[in-house]
Amino acid sequence: MSRGTRVFGVIGWPVAHSLSPVIHRAAFRSLGVDAVSGALPVRPEDLAAAVAGIRALGIGGVSVTAPHKEAVVAHLDTLDAGAEEVGAVNTIARDGDALVGHNTDRAGLRRFLQDAGVAVEGASGLILGAGGAARACALALRDLGIGRLTIAAREPAAARMPVEAEAIAFEDAAAVAADVVVNATPLGWHGERVPVVPRRGQRVIDLVYRQTPLLEAARAAGAEAHDGLGMLAGQAASAVEIWAGSAPDISAMTDAAVDARARLV
Repeated sequence: MSRGTRVFGVIGWPVAHSLSPVIHRAAFRSLGVDAVSGALPVRPEDLAAAVAGIRALGIGGVSVTAPHKEAVVAHLDTLDAGAEEVGAVNTIARDGDALVGHNTDRAGLRRFLQDAGVAVEGASGLILGAGGAARACALALRDLGIGRLTIAAREPAAARMPVEAEAIAFEDAAAVAADVVVNATPLGWHGERVPVVPRRGQRVIDLVYRQTPLLEAARAAGAEAHDGLGMLAGQAASAVEIWAGSAPDISAMTDAAVDARARLV
């Protein structure tokens, strides 16, 4: 670090496993920006103090991951239109002395699906989860012309989605014959199973960016299966562009993430 090095990071709980700092650093290198990024563990009860610390320390910006994407909204000065629509923040940036909340998850998933050639238009969709990530995914699928959309939530009556969708109980997801399935929950990171039985020809996207039981079952069934690394890189590229003012090299970011993921235990 030099006197002019800018500091960024990712806040969450837990967050030690996050690949975001690796991806951020690769992005900054691709732009020739003097900046560093690190994982910043923040317990839920310490969130307000952590945001105050971002202000006081002059941190350039942070990515926000679970469980803070919705709760952090109350501690920011303003939200951009995308974060307002989703009702959640995954990127905090400075605008003078103000902290502004953004949401780049929607753009990240949309970009990944387009780059990967995942057919969405007119298809039926199922999203597991109803939190901030799920709402961003619902908007991304709508952007790409999804047809009927179903949301599987722990509390269907409380699910607030920004698009027209049918909400069902989480455990009833197995009965939904959707063309496109997105797991927008952290289930699977530690080997947990979700109530979905993949079938041949289905498109399955798991936002968890490692091998999960859902992805294993999807590949075994002959479904098209994708983990969450592509979306992670896509949303991070949008975040770095907000912070640095220029679009980074997403290929370099993805390569760095793949190398780092191989070392995860």
